[in-house]
Amino acid sequence: MTITVLICDDSSFAQKQLARALPKGWDVQLSFASNGTEAMKIIQGNTVDILFLDLNMPVMDGYQVLQAMYGANYKTKVLVVSGDIQPEAFDRVMKLGALTFIKKPITQEELTTVLDAHGLRNISEGGSGVGDLANLRTDLRDVYREVANVAMGRAADFLARLLGAFVIMPIPNVNLLEAGELKMALDHVDDGGNVSAVCQGFIGSGIAGEALLIFNESSFKDMAELLKYEGKIDESVEMELLMDLSNVLIGACLKGIVDQLDITLSQGHPMVLGRHVRVGELLKANAMRWKQTFTIEMGYQIENRHITCDLLLLFTEDSMNDMRRHVWHLMN
Repeated sequence: MTITVLICDDSSFAQKQLARALPKGWDVQLSFASNGTEAMKIIQGNTVDILFLDLNMPVMDGYQVLQAMYGANYKTKVLVVSGDIQPEAFDRVMKLGALTFIKKPITQEELTTVLDAHGLRNISEGGSGVGDLANLRTDLRDVYREVANVAMGRAADFLARLLGAFVIMPIPNVNLLEAGELKMALDHVDDGGNVSAVCQGFIGSGIAGEALLIFNESSFKDMAELLKYEGKIDESVEMELLMDLSNVLIGACLKGIVDQLDITLSQGHPMVLGRHVRVGELLKANAMRWKQTFTIEMGYQIENRHITCDLLLLFTEDSMNDMRRHVWHLMN
C-alpha cells in the first residue's frame, strides 16, 4: 500500500536532501510544503500518513504546526527534522506529539533505521520510490542558508547547554554586500544601546574571512546570572563573559560549516573590536578591507532573558569561487 509522505521545510535544498534520503523502493506518494500554513492546508484536505517537519520556518513554524495538530483527530505521524538540536527543542516537540526527532542532515541509512524502528516503512520490491526530483529547483543562496541553519543549530545547542536556557533561532540571512551596505544590514542590531564586539579570522581550503560577534551590553547582567557569576559585574567579568560567548558561538558555528562542506579551517585568535560603542561607531572604526563580502548573519536570543547577540560570518570576495565549489557536491 502506498504511503503518503509530506516534507515541510522552507528550504527547497533541505526538501530535496531529505527526499533523496528516503529508502530506495519505498512505496510513497510524495508532496512538499514550504511552511506550516501550506502543510496544514494539505493535511486538512488530504490523507497524509507521514509528515517530515522542520521547526524554523516563516509564516508558520514547526512548533505552531504541532500545536495546531495537538489533540486534533489527525492520523498523521510527525517526524521532526531540524537543525535546532538543543535539548529543550527535543522536549517541546515530543510533548506536542511528535513521533521522533531527527537531526539535520540525515543519511539514507540513518533515516531507514529510524523508519524501521517505528514500523513506518512498507518494504516493497515494486515500490515506486520518490520519483524525479528535478522539479525541486535549488539555488546557491538556498544551499548556503540551509548550511548556515544547520551550523547555527549546532552553536545554539552549545549555548543552550552552557546557559541552561532555550535559544530562540531566527532564520539566517545570506547576502552578497558591498562594503558600504554592511551598516544598513545591521541597522536592526542598533536599538539605541551600546554593544561590544569580538572578531576572529579563519582561513583554509581556499576560503578566508572573519567571524564578527556583536553582543548587546544590556545582556551582561542576565548572562552572568545564568552562568552563576557572583559579585560585582566589572570590566574583567564582562570581558570573560564576552570571550566565553564568542568561543562557544564562533567555534561551534564554524565547525558546523566545516563538517557539512568537508573542509578544513584554521581559526585565528579572537580580538576585541570595540567596547561600549554603538554599532555605527564599531563598523566605522573597523572598516572592511574588501570591496564586497559574502555574509551569513545569525541572530541569537535567550528566551525570557534580555540576552541578544548577532553572529556574522564575513567571507572575502576571493573566497566565493571556492565556496561555490565546496557546496556544489551538496546540490548533486
